[in-house]
Amino acid sequence: MRDPFPLPPSPLLQNLSRPIANALSLYTLPLHIHEIALSALLYHFIYTIVSPRLSALLFPRTYPNLNRRTKLNWDVHVVSLVQSSFINIAALWVMWKDEERWGMGWEERVWGYTGAGGLIQAFATGYFVWDLGICAGNVGIFGVGMLAHAVSALVVFALGFRPFVNFYGPTFILYEISSPFLNFHWFFDKLGMTGSLPQWYNGILLLVSFFCCRLLWGTYQSIRVYQDVWAALHYDPLTHPKPSSVYTPAPKSGEMLMQYAGDFSVPTWLAVVYLGANIVLNTLNFYWYGKMIETIKKRFTEAGEKKKGAGIGTAPVEKEEGVMVQGVMDSSTIISELVEEDGTLTEAGSRILESKEDVQSVIISKNGTGESKNGIEKVVMNGGSFIEVEQTQVRRRTQAEREE
Repeated sequence: MRDPFPLPPSPLLQNLSRPIANALSLYTLPLHIHEIALSALLYHFIYTIVSPRLSALLFPRTYPNLNRRTKLNWDVHVVSLVQSSFINIAALWVMWKDEERWGMGWEERVWGYTGAGGLIQAFATGYFVWDLGICAGNVGIFGVGMLAHAVSALVVFALGFRPFVNFYGPTFILYEISSPFLNFHWFFDKLGMTGSLPQWYNGILLLVSFFCCRLLWGTYQSIRVYQDVWAALHYDPLTHPKPSSVYTPAPKSGEMLMQYAGDFSVPTWLAVVYLGANIVLNTLNFYWYGKMIETIKKRFTEAGEKKKGAGIGTAPVEKEEGVMVQGVMDSSTIISELVEEDGTLTEAGSRILESKEDVQSVIISKNGTGESKNGIEKVVMNGGSFIEVEQTQVRRRTQAEREE
């Protein structure tokens, strides 16, 4: 199937990309460089223009009051939501419409090329180019781990322009089916809907989609790509005849699927890099799935305990209320303002907690485990439901005191 993108490649961009493409043997890169550039620019436009304005319009009580760090995270999640939704639909459409994929043998799956498969790789590469720029410019917020992830993902998808396993580009993009639900889960927390029924339903969809698309589908497709690359590494042209697709065009599109196959060789380093990255990603998927179950279970268990404590037969509890920077916030909200999900302090958290060394040690030693937030809540909140913050002071007040 030929590239369905309506705009032809830009001669200027093609000429600029050819030296890099030739040096790195990315022979199909000039055919898709305009799609990479346009997608990266589109994602940045959403990040800088669309998300801030639309979010402030849809959530006027939440988005404008977020600190700079959380706003940045919010805008990044908006881009991720748009990208994952779009790329999943595009990949499924290509896998359904590209009939040439259905008759491919392992040779075509390893060395073959279709314009439609290249389009999916280009959109994915454009996103990771943008993602790399954001992570590199905000290492203090996203950390070295996210930067390494952006670099690795960009390298893996760029290798597909050799072309190498171009067939599996749309296949592995379907990992992203679970990403929209993951983004919604984050937004529910920021909108004060932690433990709510909508978040519960979304959490179920997140776990089911993650299990199906990453653990089941991803593991199965990984086994297939291992088998294909293993066969390519041991390919002997003297004993194994070349497939007919080398000499005849595809019946539907007229494309020469094997026009970039070259001498039908796969460098050992290429196989090791690609398969090694795939193994690491699959291992992380199983690890993340366990952490997701643990997090969701803990979140809704705590929510249930709070509801049970305020149920029928118990004496009414006078809630304590307070303000943080001229705003009333409960414990879950203020802790989210003090600490990011990865356990690092926000700007407000750094100012408020700079004198609490025990809290700082919790953050450093328990980074990313969820225990950092519990430690901060225990020290700062001191058992209270609401607190008031004026500059660097943290103090609680009851409803009666608030009404005075």
